[in-house]
Amino acid sequence: MKVKEIMSKEIASLRSEDSIEKAAQLMKTYNVGSLPVCSGQQVVGIITDRDITLRSVATGHDSKDHTVGNIMSSNPIVGNPEMDVDDAVRIMSESQIRRLPIVEDNSLVGIVALGDISLEPTLQNTAEEALSNISQPDNSQM
Repeated sequence: MKVKEIMSKEIASLRSEDSIEKAAQLMKTYNVGSLPVCSGQQVVGIITDRDITLRSVATGHDSKDHTVGNIMSSNPIVGNPEMDVDDAVRIMSESQIRRLPIVEDNSLVGIVALGDISLEPTLQNTAEEALSNISQPDNSQM
């Protein structure tokens, strides 16, 4: 199965100049924990609810004045719509990420999440295995 068959095609995104408050509001509106950050249609970063918590709130920054570009992870790992879902799951598992932006011709065209994968009956075991690997603590940061 190809990623394009299960990816979400309507994606909210941010610009690096947007406020962290806007990022949090979009996450709430769309009920997601991460958003791609784009320059035009090109993905330049990703921001997660964890980034907001640890890199902004916990350090005392004002979410209205601090920008997404200050706390996002730059150069995120991306996939393409023609890749096999098993390859996407492997990348997500190895990189310990739950969502993979999907890019075609340097433009954001979708996002695939473990939730999308787990909804496919034939892929549920694959999603469970990936989640197990993603949920493992990263001991290199301890």
